[in-house]
Amino acid sequence: MKNAPLRVCYFGTYRDEYSRNRILMEGLRRNGVQVIECHERLWDGIEDRVQTVQGGWKSLRFWRRIATTYTRLLRRYWQLGGAYDVLVVGYPGQLDVFLARLLSWLHRKPLVWDIFMSIYLIALERGLDKRSRLGVALLRWLEWLACRLPDQLIIDTAAYAAWFEETHGVSASRFGLVPTGADDRLFYPIPPSAEKSDLFTLLYYGTFIPNHGVLIIVEAAALLADDPSVHFEMIGDGPDRAAAMALAQEKKLANVTFIGWLEPEELRQHIANADICLGVFGVTPQSLMTVQNKIYECLAMGKPVVTGEGPAVVEALEHGQHLYLCERQNPGALSQAIHILRNDPNLCRALSQAGNQKFSDDFSVSGIGRVFANILVW
Repeated sequence: MKNAPLRVCYFGTYRDEYSRNRILMEGLRRNGVQVIECHERLWDGIEDRVQTVQGGWKSLRFWRRIATTYTRLLRRYWQLGGAYDVLVVGYPGQLDVFLARLLSWLHRKPLVWDIFMSIYLIALERGLDKRSRLGVALLRWLEWLACRLPDQLIIDTAAYAAWFEETHGVSASRFGLVPTGADDRLFYPIPPSAEKSDLFTLLYYGTFIPNHGVLIIVEAAALLADDPSVHFEMIGDGPDRAAAMALAQEKKLANVTFIGWLEPEELRQHIANADICLGVFGVTPQSLMTVQNKIYECLAMGKPVVTGEGPAVVEALEHGQHLYLCERQNPGALSQAIHILRNDPNLCRALSQAGNQKFSDDFSVSGIGRVFANILVW
């Protein structure tokens, strides 16, 4: 057994502000692993990546940016002199893994890639194949090839590993499972504010993407519109926000409020003030195969959570014990779940306590870091 701590080089153009990367790096550090970051920013945001898939990859400007970014990344890497034990490519790393493979071979070190989500699948769910068939086809080929390079692949659920096996022909046995979890430096129980409304508040927050099923939430609000004590808050922005607002207006719903993006401190207070937090209710593959950040974040804050049933969430959490599950794509099932919890404060209290304990035991930063560190020991 080594006396020196494991040294991990976190490598690539990964999204350094993204919760997945922050949680994994901090989790490793909490478990005694030395994490060295070798990072350069390539993307300016989601729309930048979308435009690249839709045809931006054809431009000389894009390839100049690639050359400049990876030249800077290589300079950073050479300064390390191979002083690490494992090279880890952060999310997303579909381009990074090619260079990382060459460097890990050069220094005879193992290569691990936290693929976390399929960029190809995300492109399909956003309908980018309808705008650029060639761009999405190339993305699929790139991801297919990239999956074959690392010594170890990391994903969050067994269901997602099975999808990669079916779609890209990569054996599910090559994946180590590291849950998504939540950053407990940001999400932890806090009391409701003094200004908390007397209304029974249901909170959704997120990016209004198809797998969240936000239209189902609005339809459920319509079914509960006759109860003046129930109110829905929908925080964030994204592709389905306009449609959700239009549906609420069409149904003349006074029990739904739409709020834009909030600063983290303000969002936390809205979560604390909510009586129930809502997860996801869509039926896209991405939605079914993952347990979304927001679910873990609300458990971390000790809130009762209602979300759609699916293979990934059933594997991680127990219905009626840690959270409340209902049928997806079914406004009636969601409204019924809300009705049950609305009239059973003891169940709400039990869910919040057991859910928070489950988070602390298995999905905190330290717990996730422990799982990841064990996978990285060669």
